[in-house]
Amino acid sequence: MSSERSVGAAGLLAVWEAGLAAGYAQRALLLHSAARPAAGSEELLSVPVGHRDADLFALRRELFGERLELRVTCRQCAEEMEFTLGVQDVIGAGAAEVADGPLSVDADGWTVRFRLPTAGDLAAVEASPSADAGAELVARCVLHAERSGTEVAADALPEHVRRRVAQAAAAADPAADIRLNLACPACGHAATAELDIASYLWAELDAWARGTLQDVHLLAGHYGWSESEILALSPLRRRYYLELCADV
Repeated sequence: MSSERSVGAAGLLAVWEAGLAAGYAQRALLLHSAARPAAGSEELLSVPVGHRDADLFALRRELFGERLELRVTCRQCAEEMEFTLGVQDVIGAGAAEVADGPLSVDADGWTVRFRLPTAGDLAAVEASPSADAGAELVARCVLHAERSGTEVAADALPEHVRRRVAQAAAAADPAADIRLNLACPACGHAATAELDIASYLWAELDAWARGTLQDVHLLAGHYGWSESEILALSPLRRRYYLELCADV
């Protein structure tokens, strides 16, 4: 970890601890609260997913630096592909202007008005027993649907209309679904890989937290300092004291 700057080591450990037993949506909300500490939960849950993910990319840059180390397994030959991307490269790929206000799709006699999915929608779908998460997510975002002038319930849309709505939402909020076009260097197989910043950042935070607690354990045992005293040290000073411990 390059820096703990605005969030602070103690705050990051609190986020990590709270997320250990949580699901994907709750972990993403915890990370977002670290990126926007002045915002309340209701405000964060109302943010479109692409906006949330842009905040998480910015938090990742602040905490762990610009470069993203990625590893993908080729589905064709099982080769492990490793490559590096810059945060700005990824953000730029999904930086198109997000639509303001309701969106609409008109196709085959259908007219559907809808809004972009939010972090709250993802949390609700994750907690739902529904077997079709995609259909439920679209239904939650539909504001009005009709066919040939007759109103239709949001959860009664046919699959091809739901697909059109999902495609239109993805086009309007491209940062919500970052996909990377890859070519395997071993077999040449072309593939697309999803970059889920919430999962990626959580994995990094988990590794950092476990390493930091190990540092606290070593320094507390050697110097008798409390956890809060150790976490108040800058990462550089902590590392220096750890090196001194190793030299004893």
